[in-house]
Amino acid sequence: MDEGGSRIRRRVSLPKRNRPSLGCIFVAPTAAELEPGDEGKEEEEMVAENRRRKTAGVLPVEHNDSEEDMFGDYDSFTENSFIAQVDDLEQKYMQLPEHKKHATDFATENLYSESIKNKLSITTIGNLTELQTDKHTENQSGYEGVTVEPGADLLYDVPTSQAIYFENLQKSSNDLGNCSMKERDWKSSSHNTVNEELPHNCIEQPQQNDEASSKVRISSDMNRRKSIKDHLKSAMTGNAKAQTPVFSRSKQLKDTLLSEEINVAKKTIESSSNDLGPFYSLPSKVRDLYAQFKGIEKLYEWQHTCLTLNSVQERKNLIYSLPTSGGKTLVAEILMLQELLCCRKDVLMILPYVAIVQEKLHMIGEGSRGATLEMTLAKILYTSRTTQIIGMSATLNNVEDLQKFLQAEYYTSQFRPVELKEYLKINDTIYEIDSKAENGMTFSRLLNYKYSETLKKMDPDHLVALVTEVIPNYSCLVFCPSKKNCENVAEMICKFLSKEYLKHKEKEKCEVIKNLKNIGNGNLCPVLKRTIPFGVAYHHSGLTSDERKLLEEAYSTGVLCLFTCTSTLAAGVNLPARRVILRAPYVAKEFLKRNQYKQMIGRAGRAGIDTIGESILILQEKDKQQVLELITRPLENCYSHLVQEFTKGIQTLFLSLIGLKIATNLDDIYHFMNGTFFGVQQKILLKEKSLWEITVESLRYLTEKGLLQKDTICKSEEEVQYNFHITKLGRASFKGTIDLAYCDILYRDLKKGLEGLVLESLLHLIYLTTPYDLVSQSNPDWMIYFRQFSQLSPAEQNVAAILGVSESFLGKKASGQAIRKKVDKDVVNRLYLSFVLYTLLKETNIWTVSEKFNMPRGYIQNLLTGAASFSSCVLHFCEELEEFWVYRALLVELTKKLTYCVKAELIPLMEVTGVLEGRARQLYSAGYKSLMHLANANPEVLIKTIDHLSRRQAKQIIASAKMLLHEKAEALQEEVEELLRLPSDFPGAVASSTDKA
Repeated sequence: MDEGGSRIRRRVSLPKRNRPSLGCIFVAPTAAELEPGDEGKEEEEMVAENRRRKTAGVLPVEHNDSEEDMFGDYDSFTENSFIAQVDDLEQKYMQLPEHKKHATDFATENLYSESIKNKLSITTIGNLTELQTDKHTENQSGYEGVTVEPGADLLYDVPTSQAIYFENLQKSSNDLGNCSMKERDWKSSSHNTVNEELPHNCIEQPQQNDEASSKVRISSDMNRRKSIKDHLKSAMTGNAKAQTPVFSRSKQLKDTLLSEEINVAKKTIESSSNDLGPFYSLPSKVRDLYAQFKGIEKLYEWQHTCLTLNSVQERKNLIYSLPTSGGKTLVAEILMLQELLCCRKDVLMILPYVAIVQEKLHMIGEGSRGATLEMTLAKILYTSRTTQIIGMSATLNNVEDLQKFLQAEYYTSQFRPVELKEYLKINDTIYEIDSKAENGMTFSRLLNYKYSETLKKMDPDHLVALVTEVIPNYSCLVFCPSKKNCENVAEMICKFLSKEYLKHKEKEKCEVIKNLKNIGNGNLCPVLKRTIPFGVAYHHSGLTSDERKLLEEAYSTGVLCLFTCTSTLAAGVNLPARRVILRAPYVAKEFLKRNQYKQMIGRAGRAGIDTIGESILILQEKDKQQVLELITRPLENCYSHLVQEFTKGIQTLFLSLIGLKIATNLDDIYHFMNGTFFGVQQKILLKEKSLWEITVESLRYLTEKGLLQKDTICKSEEEVQYNFHITKLGRASFKGTIDLAYCDILYRDLKKGLEGLVLESLLHLIYLTTPYDLVSQSNPDWMIYFRQFSQLSPAEQNVAAILGVSESFLGKKASGQAIRKKVDKDVVNRLYLSFVLYTLLKETNIWTVSEKFNMPRGYIQNLLTGAASFSSCVLHFCEELEEFWVYRALLVELTKKLTYCVKAELIPLMEVTGVLEGRARQLYSAGYKSLMHLANANPEVLIKTIDHLSRRQAKQIIASAKMLLHEKAEALQEEVEELLRLPSDFPGAVASSTDKA
């Protein structure tokens, strides 16, 4: 897939050849310099030149490695670099006395010739042309006896992004050159070219003031020279992440064909015809890649129908709904590829799967996440009439409301590639769900499994019997009410499985255990150590992200055949199974909802693998009636949470509307609200207050909180309009994406921190960046809390004292004594989380910290991720408020530490593209301890020194290090220039300008 993807992205396929110096490239004269009749000669010479190229012998090109560095010998920013040559050429021309006066002309006329259409060429005049004329017949590209076509060689070997840039610049130059014949004649006679940055009305008028116009030219030229050079640097920086492969002639032809197909597909979409081209308006290469990597040879009938709908062809908004595993994601992917490859437009991805703007729409009714989704969609609908919105879901009921909100067409189908049979289990009897039956279910069978007395006590729900009917040849999911129950059930099942299960894919399971140890730095969960040999594992949020990914891969490939999991797996991970078992009709302590039930059982049945899918819900006799209602009732309606989630909903929305200047007065904001999902449902959701009243109250709250300021504008004696603008605090909260429930608390904490910020350790700063929204989840173990406090240094204990948490307080809590003095519970809990983070930064091992604080490692990882994100938010918050400047540099460093969570010496190495913790340790141990070490490394030496490092990776690391150093050097240079710049309000400067006047 990667190879195919790179072919699609890199449409300009260029063979690797020896790059000539820019100073040696033949430069074609401009039309003004040709004598009468020269045009015909030039054309004849070019035809002959092409003929000679076709018949010339080609020298073989030597390559040390198929993964050749894309920069070749020009991958640095030193004096020998490609950029330096461009700069030198420009500098030489600028130094010519007869051209200093007309410096601006070099930017366009002398870099891109008007006489050669649709080609990149470097045009020079006067002395510079004479210097190069003698060299233009030399062998410049690995061909003997062949003269290079003007401009061809420059594009023949540069990275694609640079080639595209030059072509676009040439087009814009040609467009400007066609303004008028009079302008062209005037420019030709004086060797001047229109400066793109000057307005046309200025260009058409004769220049009255030579001195003033010269200054404009020089300034414009410097900007142009800087833009060309900076663009090349930027392009080379971007290309450091991908290598330019050596293309064969056949590969060039394939890429050319692909490019043509993309253009045809683009025209097809624009014409909105029914002729869809090779593959639903996409190149046939996309179809081939789907067949190669996903085994998809043909789309389902509903997918074809959906993709050929008039609404899709006309780029109208669309909502489509099908049962789980019906193939919705593939439709989303094709629509995204159409937008990216054919329309050349951006795709905004929101949560699991998104095409253009697309979401599992049932999530719009889920708390703060739903409010955020609704706000995003509402802004797009309000500000853009060209953005297409495609929404998909398996569980939709009140779709009419969503249609009205999104102004969308609706498509639905009950298609499911694999039949799903639903069962209920009560005691040892299994019933099939049957909507035609009187009570909704019919008898299916009795469980035939011999249970010992011990097994009956350990497994009263007969889980062992149910899973052994399926595993190890087929896969099975067991949904459990809680995380702890997942682990207990996994261990219990393994205790009663036959030892024959140990032999099934034994080597692969050993490899999984080995990989788990590697990502855990030698640590392995004891439960997984016991269950994986049987092909069983648990899956919940207590795992780290790396563990979850590794276990999911093992399950998908059949190495693991049974997952005991929580309900979160049903919503976010595509892990289908032959059989899905619901351990109980509860999620935690809440009874199952119809939507949740449909999501869970929807995992059953794997298209292309199984011919049938089964779900079994285990229930007690007491829950029977409630379960029968559950399986027969319609799906729950989806309702807006925009107003229910005040600080993460309507208030945040209003602040962003005003901050982004989408809507700044009361009438416009009210009009916006009527277009939201909440506005569509206001008659259902609003009982006591109107939408207008809620809008006014929310704006008043934000004003009273100091986030907005109201301006009154009198349009007339009768009409008064209220405009709003964002305050400094409001902008800081908006830019930092701070939850408005905590913005004033954060401001107060930062203000208080300035009074006595403890810098002897990171603890105080970590406390200020510990996320407020995680505090409610903190449940301190007081003995651990007291023990950790006792190990702090005096300076660190002083941080706790400043916050109001004393050792005596923790001692009393640990011993169970009554506390008379009132202490802020949120501060105490937040400090506890800060202790966890502080310990983690010192030890950098999640497993050790997990054991020390008796917390799930997955929770600690989420805490770390949340702290890194919140630290970045606090940094942006402080950048908007001048009074908090002292925090800025400190927060930059802390954010890095929280993001990488490694020893401080490894952080600079991990800034390099492709270097993660393990690789950083290898490099540091081998003596590469800084960016300078890596930037100056020899790739061959690096390959021999670092285990499992390919030549391609080595070159990427070196190139990335060079560019990071270059960026740092440029930043320092800018800082130096800023420090040396004369202040604009300097008295002498004012006097000097006055004297001149």
